[in-house]
Amino acid sequence: MGKNGGFLTPKAISNRIKAKGLQKLRWYCQSCQKQCRDENGFKCHVQSESHHRQLLLVGENPGRHIANYSHEFHSGFFSTLRRSFGTKRVLANTVYCEYIKDKDHVHMNATRWVALAGYVRWLGSQGICEIEQTERGWYITLIDKDPDSVRREMESERKEKMDLDDEQRRQKLIADQIRRDKEKGIEMPTPVYTDLIRKDEEEKIQVSFNSVVVAEKKKILPPSILVRNSTKRSNSIDEIEIMDDSDFKNQLSKKIALDDARDIKEKNRKDYWLYEGITVKIVTLRLDEKYYKKKGVIIKVENHYQAIVKMIETNDKIRIDQVHVETVIPAIGKRVLVVNGTHCGQEAILEAIHQDSFSVDITLLTVQGSMTGTRIENVIYEDVSKLA
Repeated sequence: MGKNGGFLTPKAISNRIKAKGLQKLRWYCQSCQKQCRDENGFKCHVQSESHHRQLLLVGENPGRHIANYSHEFHSGFFSTLRRSFGTKRVLANTVYCEYIKDKDHVHMNATRWVALAGYVRWLGSQGICEIEQTERGWYITLIDKDPDSVRREMESERKEKMDLDDEQRRQKLIADQIRRDKEKGIEMPTPVYTDLIRKDEEEKIQVSFNSVVVAEKKKILPPSILVRNSTKRSNSIDEIEIMDDSDFKNQLSKKIALDDARDIKEKNRKDYWLYEGITVKIVTLRLDEKYYKKKGVIIKVENHYQAIVKMIETNDKIRIDQVHVETVIPAIGKRVLVVNGTHCGQEAILEAIHQDSFSVDITLLTVQGSMTGTRIENVIYEDVSKLA
């Protein structure tokens, strides 16, 4: 076999082996996507006419080419991270080594990131990965944004918020009851704790309830006949006092009316409150920091729990879940919409704001029977929102 033996010569085989592996990055031309084998080959390529033509094309709009290279690099790196490592905590350099195994990958020196650390910090700022800097380098953890996972997370957050709201209302009712008792002069006795002393080991332990608690329990029961021992008579004869039937019926009717009103109010409450035309405030950092604590107007409601919001400052349109927004309370005299409760969907005028109880007073405007002009007091912040 001669010197120019063709495909099976040692030189041809050596060249193919070298071409399979990665070459040095400094001898790679990203604009022409050509890898040179040594410094002499790279010098010849730089002086070639095809390279100069490609440089003229890139020089017409360098920003667009850099953006395209950055997008291709991010797509390849993110695909490698999601496919090979999933949501595991992994060293960023390990993912990069896995990514550059592809011979035709986009090199980082053609992107807008100078080094891998800058790209990792960008992943963290965009909310794509959780990043952590250690002595070994940057660790990244992919944030799972699968639609099913996001929906389950939103449902969990919605349930936690509802439980928290119920707990806050319960604590508020308890605090109000304690305050009313203090205003009436009723003070709860201070408990006295003593050691348990048993003289006889076989003696049974008897528990006695406080007389005030027993008296309160007696008030709850509505008996028509109250039997008590009369201490006014000297002969100590039991006296039977019969309650008037009319008084008992009045108390019973009032209790039934209060229970009915409470049932109607709870029945009209829903776990969704989004309406078109109201102003809301973004309370999440997942979208972008520029939207956090900013206000927008709902222009469309989707499946009760999601809405498309048009931001007031930037006119951007974003889709967001109701757990990531909250109602907006305007100045006194402005128009609001009742978004939850008995008068849901009615327009009103804000009359007063009670910051201590987190509630407002409103006057209904929407024509609905005889409710027009009715003043509703102590409506919680979550039940009304500003109209755009």
